[in-house]
Amino acid sequence: MVVLTELNDPTADYVIRELNERNVPVVRFDPGKDAVTFSASSSPGRPWTGSLMTGDRELFLGDVRAVYHRRPSPYAAPDHLDTQQRSFVTAHARHGLGGVLGALDCLYVNHPHRNLAAEFKPRQIAEAARAGLTVPPTLITNNPGAAHAFAKQHGPVVYKPLRSTTYVKDGEHRTIWVQEVDPEEIDSRVSVCPHLFQQMVKKVADVRVAVVGNKMFGSRINVDGDHLDWRWDYERISFSPIELPSDVRTGIQRFMTGLGLVYGAFDFGIGQDDRWWMYECNPSGQWAFVDPPTRTAIASAIADVLKKGPPA
Repeated sequence: MVVLTELNDPTADYVIRELNERNVPVVRFDPGKDAVTFSASSSPGRPWTGSLMTGDRELFLGDVRAVYHRRPSPYAAPDHLDTQQRSFVTAHARHGLGGVLGALDCLYVNHPHRNLAAEFKPRQIAEAARAGLTVPPTLITNNPGAAHAFAKQHGPVVYKPLRSTTYVKDGEHRTIWVQEVDPEEIDSRVSVCPHLFQQMVKKVADVRVAVVGNKMFGSRINVDGDHLDWRWDYERISFSPIELPSDVRTGIQRFMTGLGLVYGAFDFGIGQDDRWWMYECNPSGQWAFVDPPTRTAIASAIADVLKKGPPA
């Protein structure tokens, strides 16, 4: 069993602990940061074979039955190289080591190429529509006039980043939260890059749904006070299990099948009319923060899938 993730990842820790309790051998490393020495070979009619060394652990590629691709760091190059050399080395690490790790004859949760495709918000929204899930009216644009008209027509409207991106200000990492947009504040700055605007849901609660294969674990998120983005202050939120409506369950399963995902973390808002509005799906989303019984159930479900390995 291989777990690919960064050093500080409580979500992966729970799964690894579950696998250890089942006496399943696990090798965990971060291919983007850990020193890795490997040799992989292929011959006609045979998948990749060889070995990989990280620290004092040796992994034989042919023995890998499952890969939990959680949250590995981006591939990087030594600082002493110049810009062009770093670009070359990084690309070759991603396509070489990353390519081999993505070409093993095993089960992936999820395959990195599937994750990459699923991270695009436009693809998610299109897939959600095909699956029968309800997404708020949405506009992606770099046209200030179109953004202003959308905000006036569908207001109140919120802005969301199209992708989680590292942003550093005054030496500190900052997060771009979901925030309400005043149509009169929309100006030429919108033209610099595409922006995502979405009609605000008048919600009574948020829901995080962790999906593992055909199992779904819903957590209702209650916030002490008004909020738009519950991630802003974890000390003000609490979680409790919640059942999913049958139409939402069906839509989620169709969505997962359409994108070829084994695992996904969905965010929904429950409207005042009890309608479930889908916001997004994070194919590598976290779940370690939910209530302990649900957290344990999710870890067990992921361990079940990984232990079973690829279809016979």
